[in-house]
Amino acid sequence: MADNDLEKEIEEVALAAEEVVDAATEAQKGSLPRPSNSGTLDMIMDVTLQVTVEVGRARMTIQDLLQLGQGSIMELQKLAGEPLDIYVNGKPVAHGEAVIVNEKFGVRIQDIITLKDRIEGLA
Repeated sequence: MADNDLEKEIEEVALAAEEVVDAATEAQKGSLPRPSNSGTLDMIMDVTLQVTVEVGRARMTIQDLLQLGQGSIMELQKLAGEPLDIYVNGKPVAHGEAVIVNEKFGVRIQDIITLKDRIEGLA
């Protein structure tokens, strides 16, 4: 596949994803508009995606890594209270905060990364 074809497909998927996000946002507000290309979206609605919420990261030497044991504490670069990063298939899409839902961890979406920023992140 040529680079132009790949870029065009990436842009089409990104635009379709943006419509899904917009529709979800509108649904939360109480009004759910029907997307103009709903037939296209219907074809991808059952696709499973990997969603990851990242609490933080750390860099350490092999020596420090080998010294870790049960009960060890790893200091992360992210500050307490700082928004968590949310990824879909390894690509950043949003930020949120940790919550507890029925004794399980959850995440409340605080903001969604703009379509422009997401497309630039693909490059």
